[in-house]
Amino acid sequence: MAISQRNKSLISYAAKCVAGILLCTLISYFVTWMDYSWSLISVVLVLSPEGKDTLELTLTRIKANMVGAGTGIILLLSELPNPYNMAVGAVLALWICDRLKLNTGARSTLAALIIVILHNEGMHVWDAALSRVSAVVVGCLSGLAISYVFHLVIKSDAEVIHSEREE
Repeated sequence: MAISQRNKSLISYAAKCVAGILLCTLISYFVTWMDYSWSLISVVLVLSPEGKDTLELTLTRIKANMVGAGTGIILLLSELPNPYNMAVGAVLALWICDRLKLNTGARSTLAALIIVILHNEGMHVWDAALSRVSAVVVGCLSGLAISYVFHLVIKSDAEVIHSEREE
């Protein structure tokens, strides 16, 4: 019984998400000061279903995450109170993404911005920001690694199937 392309794509995407969750959780055991729940959000925002542009989309989302995290740091320097810092940050981050042609990663930009700007009561703003920027970077790098590995596996499977058909 053959699996449809739609189901293969769904299975692949689900496997990538599971791999991302497990990888970020594993990393959190070694980087205990990082608020790893934010890396989980970043990794699933970066991952995308299989397609010919999977790696390109992943890289775009990573760049967009970095724009959001960087904008969040800049807004923390401004010391604007919530929610004004998020509103100004959203406009600024979306404008930067537009100028860098990263509009397909706009959701990732806004998520990273909010992740960096928010902090728990009693926690120093800069400690929270460092922890969350680190979490965003770990999630993005994990998503990139997973996308690359899956792309290689799926590409090599497709080549094997193609060569078997030629024989």
